[in-house]
Amino acid sequence: MIIPIILAGGSGTRLWPLSRKLVPKQFLNLVNETSLLQDTILRLPATSIEPIIICNEEHRFLVAEQCRQINIKPSSIILEPEGKNTAPAITLAAMKIIDEFKDATLLVLPADHAINDINSFHNAILVAKDLALSSKLVTFGVVPDRADIGYGYIETKIIKKADYFAVKSFREKPNLKLAKKYFESKKYLWNSGMFMFKASTFLQDLNKYEPSILLYCKKSLENANKDAEFIRIKAEEFSKCPNKSVDYALMEKSNNSMVVPLNSGWSDVGSWNALIETKSKDINGNVTIGDVITNNVKNSYIHSSNRLVSVSELSDLIIVDTQDALLVTTKNDCDNFKMIFDKVKESHPNETITHRKVYRPWGYYDLVDVGNDFQTKRILVNPGAKLSLQKHRHRAEHWIVVSGIATVTCGNNTFALEKNQSTYIPKGEIHRLENQENSSLEIIEVQTGSYLGEDDIIRLEDDYQRN
Repeated sequence: MIIPIILAGGSGTRLWPLSRKLVPKQFLNLVNETSLLQDTILRLPATSIEPIIICNEEHRFLVAEQCRQINIKPSSIILEPEGKNTAPAITLAAMKIIDEFKDATLLVLPADHAINDINSFHNAILVAKDLALSSKLVTFGVVPDRADIGYGYIETKIIKKADYFAVKSFREKPNLKLAKKYFESKKYLWNSGMFMFKASTFLQDLNKYEPSILLYCKKSLENANKDAEFIRIKAEEFSKCPNKSVDYALMEKSNNSMVVPLNSGWSDVGSWNALIETKSKDINGNVTIGDVITNNVKNSYIHSSNRLVSVSELSDLIIVDTQDALLVTTKNDCDNFKMIFDKVKESHPNETITHRKVYRPWGYYDLVDVGNDFQTKRILVNPGAKLSLQKHRHRAEHWIVVSGIATVTCGNNTFALEKNQSTYIPKGEIHRLENQENSSLEIIEVQTGSYLGEDDIIRLEDDYQRN
């Protein structure tokens, strides 16, 4: 039995301003019309069962909704109260599997990679499965087509054409001189961050090399709260767990590690240049997305999320325009723009955390305008969904229905509002917005008050168990 373990906890900061803390790259449609998470699920082998997905607590509804969109119901969604890297995440899944299935073969996949040749990927999995069943710890090494400083490397022990190799060592991201040496030697593969092993093998070896990870993951799972497919572990115990990657915690230390070469058009989509390589280009070498007009532009990536972007007489640029932030950089520098990201994070932290359009389990809101003591939102509520029963200390709200029928609770009254009708929610009044219809509800909300932050919500009842 193959059980996929999908690691969906990455932050994707190198693809800002598209990727942000609350909606990182694994949940974005970067390569095609489905998200990277959805792509990861859809290319799983037919012989595998429904995946276990591990994600951050604040991404739980994104994961559930994106699975629903592709008609997949995960075996479970394990919620990490904080990121502790890949070793603890895999340990949580392995311990759950041992508890439920006695043992199984785990296929561990990051949620934010792209793979073009799915047949080749599946063939590599078959090779890895045989090794895993013989109690080996298996990783997948991407066959490099160039010297690249953006990836870690795996040194192989046997230099010959083979379906798999023993692992001699893991190497950190090298400088260019060393990367060229690795590439020319033919001994090295890129470290993909994908793994395959039996749950029992992984846990036995982890107990040998990193017993503290095993200990605190076990304590974290004891009497964990299960709500539908969500599993909430104990935050206090998990906070004590060491923060280590599976490479560092186990694969580098074990003499039982094997690597299967992977030649399947793989990309970690870890930078703008990596993303560009996954896209089709026009005759001038450009990738354009959205409403874009170019004149004598070459070898550039231009992405418009919501408005017309026109570019003339330029080349080798990355231009990414979103509703609230614009990035312009050169292709040569785009992999090293951490300094500008850090400056944005310091001076405009909200633009690194969330987009103007914010998704909620009931739908989304779009922050249209902000002024002194007021802000305006466009709110869409999915059919059959409702917001929490709530009140605010500092703000009042005006609601105007623009499409659909709203069921409104305000104090002791519940009533319906149709298109072009409106209502007023006084500060401190208990209220709720609900869509009982089979089509979407859209309203315009105008908030007024001395403080308009999202933390000014006191939830009294909530279908989604939010605080």
